[in-house]
Amino acid sequence: MEALAVRLSRLDSHVDGAIRVIMFYDTLMRRRVDLPALARASAGLAECVTGIRLHGTGRAIRVSPDGTETSGPPQPASATTPITLDEEEIGTVWLERPGSPGSLELDELLLDRLALAAAAVVERYGPARTTMADPALVELAISADSDEAARARALRLLGFAADLPVRVVAVRSQLPLDQIGGLVCPARPVKAAPLADVGVILATTVDQARFPAGVRAGIGAAESPDRSWREARTALRFTTPRQPVVHYDGLGALALLAQVPQDTARDNADVTAIARIADNPEDLETLDAYCAAGSLRRAADLLHLHHSSVARRLEQIGKNLGIELTEPTGLIRARLALTAWRLLND
Repeated sequence: MEALAVRLSRLDSHVDGAIRVIMFYDTLMRRRVDLPALARASAGLAECVTGIRLHGTGRAIRVSPDGTETSGPPQPASATTPITLDEEEIGTVWLERPGSPGSLELDELLLDRLALAAAAVVERYGPARTTMADPALVELAISADSDEAARARALRLLGFAADLPVRVVAVRSQLPLDQIGGLVCPARPVKAAPLADVGVILATTVDQARFPAGVRAGIGAAESPDRSWREARTALRFTTPRQPVVHYDGLGALALLAQVPQDTARDNADVTAIARIADNPEDLETLDAYCAAGSLRRAADLLHLHHSSVARRLEQIGKNLGIELTEPTGLIRARLALTAWRLLND
């Protein structure tokens, strides 16, 4: 390899630089360096501040060319490259080259090799903190048909300790599951996999407030993964644009509606009435806001309308439904009917 490098270096200085970069990182990997040593060596080679950050820990290693970690404010990155492992982005590496940039091609090559080396270090000294998992293993952990020994083994292979409860989240979203898992489960471990049309996230803790916009999620409450999965799927059915994240514990007696046979719900007069007004999005939004708020004025605030306008709408909606919406019983009937109708259309 070294003889080939010498011959090629006589042909082109850029080729010489590229081969030196490749050989440099090959040597580092043979020496089994850790991340701080990898950052120090890279900063010396690049002759500028070099950084490594892993998404799982959130910690950034920034090293100056003299080999010392820098704690000053970071400069704009002149080049960045993601660190990937098992086709998942687990971090990033970058250069902070001030002034006029160096060779763009060599900087890109250096970062490519640094990212590959960082992924290898994470995998070697791990455990590798990837989020995506084998769907078959996740299904084994949450299936009601699994025996306890098989479930325990699956959870152990997924990285969960036997003495910690595992919460299950059912997700529908266009966002990647690993991105959602990293946001809402800051305490590791967290694993995710797609099952049919639903994404599954398993974690020891779930921060409900950290779900990004556009995500529908149901969170199970039970400590047993199979029960938590059933609860998470039920909670997911109750999500709405106004309430995109639902915790099963927060449903209370409303969860019983999920057990009502569809034919029974469809034949109910109140549910049938909701289906009739559903063709008018304005009426449906007004009724939804009123059921969620529980009062005329709070519904008006949600809809950004004057309360008199909302009152007129509700009066007409009530006539169409055959329900006196201003009465407590009428409000309960409307909310139950609206929820049952949504479950039919889930």
